[in-house]
Amino acid sequence: MLVLKRKVGETVMLGDHIEVQVLGVEGETVKLGLVAPKEVQILRKELYISIAEENLKAGHNESNQAQLLDLLKGFKPNSE
Repeated sequence: MLVLKRKVGETVMLGDHIEVQVLGVEGETVKLGLVAPKEVQILRKELYISIAEENLKAGHNESNQAQLLDLLKGFKPNSE
C-alpha cells in the first residue's frame, strides 16, 4: 500500500487520466474530488462489495438459472 500525505488543494494522479484532489478535511473525514474518464467506474468500497456479493448470489441461484434456460428454450430468433 502506498501512503501519501496531501494538503487541501493538492492532487494525486492515477495513471495519465485520473486525478484525486483533497478538497477538505473535517475532523477525521477527508473530502476528495475525482476527475476520471466516463468509462471509469468510481464506487465507494462498501457499495462495490455489496454489488459483488449480489452478483455472486445471482450467479449461483439455481432457480434463476433454470428459469433462464426455460426462457431460452422457447426463444425463436427472427428469420428476416
